[in-house]
Amino acid sequence: MKLNIKTIIWLLLALAVGLGAGYFLFSQKTNTGPTITETNEIWTCSMHPQIRQNEPGKCPICGMDLTPLSSGNSTDPLVLKMTPEAVELANIQTYTLGSASNGSKKSIRLSGKIQADERLLSSQVAHVPGRIEQLFVTFTGEPVNKGQKIARIYSPELIAAQGELLEAAKIKTANPKLLEAARNKLRYWRIGEETIKDIESTGQIRETFILYAEASGVVSKQRIRVGDYVKKGDPLFDLMNLTKVWVLLDVYEEDLAQISVGDRIHLSAAAIPNKTFRTEIRFIDPVINPATRIATIRAEIANTNGLLKPEMFVTGVLESKIKHQGQLKLPKSAVLWTGTRSVAYVRIPDTDIPSFQYREVELGERLGDYYQIISGLNAGEEVVINGSFTIDAAAQINNQASMMNKRVLLKNENNDSVQPDFAAATPIEFKQQLAQLTDAYLKLKDALVSSNANKANEAAKHMVQQLALIEMNQLPADAHQFWMKQQPILKSHGGQLSTLKDIAQLRQQFDFLSAAMIQSVKAFGVPSDTIYVQYCSMYNNNQGGHWLSTEEAIKNPYYGDAMLTCGVIEDTISN
Repeated sequence: MKLNIKTIIWLLLALAVGLGAGYFLFSQKTNTGPTITETNEIWTCSMHPQIRQNEPGKCPICGMDLTPLSSGNSTDPLVLKMTPEAVELANIQTYTLGSASNGSKKSIRLSGKIQADERLLSSQVAHVPGRIEQLFVTFTGEPVNKGQKIARIYSPELIAAQGELLEAAKIKTANPKLLEAARNKLRYWRIGEETIKDIESTGQIRETFILYAEASGVVSKQRIRVGDYVKKGDPLFDLMNLTKVWVLLDVYEEDLAQISVGDRIHLSAAAIPNKTFRTEIRFIDPVINPATRIATIRAEIANTNGLLKPEMFVTGVLESKIKHQGQLKLPKSAVLWTGTRSVAYVRIPDTDIPSFQYREVELGERLGDYYQIISGLNAGEEVVINGSFTIDAAAQINNQASMMNKRVLLKNENNDSVQPDFAAATPIEFKQQLAQLTDAYLKLKDALVSSNANKANEAAKHMVQQLALIEMNQLPADAHQFWMKQQPILKSHGGQLSTLKDIAQLRQQFDFLSAAMIQSVKAFGVPSDTIYVQYCSMYNNNQGGHWLSTEEAIKNPYYGDAMLTCGVIEDTISN
């Protein structure tokens, strides 16, 4: 098909018009305002700080509107800002701290069970050797009264002793001492005076004798049967007297400080509904069970009607006077636990954007659903009691101080301080122990280079073990104080590294751990080898991360194979 000149001209004109219209429309669109690329603004979700993009929109996790990063970010590593929508979505609730009222009492609920009073336990024994011919007490649990018949026994020794008694009676005028000795022999075997007189008066030898109970109680164990031969002193029955019983109650060690001998306690048993027993604490076990971390306290109850039985479960309520008055009380739900540290979040008043400050608090005794506050919080402050985990998780992802990121404080508090140098005064023994700790650290670093979380866990455990072996007693005073600050940081982050499974979280903790290791190695030196301080400027959104290595070649533990050689040697440490 051939096109004539006129047709070609019309096509060129149409193309020119189209291009012109497109340029006009495009220029109108781009001139309406700056493009996203031109603003270079990062948009994030207050609820999920890990969501970051260079344009506004909805959070793909919770659907909330994204906000500019600058509007919700704080320069203070202890403060996390959240939008009102995020606060509402997380259902964050607060509690205003006030002092405990004077004269308040602490109600402690305890559980335990009934036991026989050990002081009233007894054994009925045979006082003469022989063969059991008859039993008058025949089963476990049978009640026995003092003086009751319990058994009939045949004893050749008693028969012989009766013969000696009758022979001595015949010559009592000539030898009265012999008669008295024969009587004493029978008395020694617990033969009553009436029985001895009857044998002398009748002149008849008895073949069997009755054994009588010497104490009252309930048979807890029957040790003989008819036909058994017993020796003198052999037990026949075990008895427990239940007219008075013990109540043994379990107490957690944190409650022991509030319990004293003499405290009143109210007891109840499910087996005896609508009845309350009132008694007092008579004994507190001086030893805590190492497996359960509880101690036992004991009360006593009269049980003349026999309602309370051994092994019966009971519950008790003990009203204990609070010994430290006027202290603040913090709800248990406000506390986040991490090893030996207790963390809470405080809402900062009078802020345009809801802001929550990280606090480490020292807690005292537990008061029911509250803890006494020793330090870290003040009266009138609003403490988060619901949603603390959400705030802490957001702070951690945002690389701010959190339950797991205590190291953030250290990284921000000493930036302007001079690195101490204790190498000359540090004993060689300490340097060798620090070198072993460094070897364990390097294995941890290698595990992260290979992105192996399991190996990183094992290496971190080994590092914590090596840390415990370091002896700091011979360090000079200043060096000792410096190490006392580094040791808990190494232990805390080493402990986290031994349990975390997410490789990103492991690397974040490794960053904090490395900062303390670098300061320690620089301060105390090493006995041999050269150690390189290496640095990757791209890690953690270009905030950078350091690590130690004994090799000049860069092997990046923060990115692994993704950017294995990303980094530079920033410093060298040698002996």
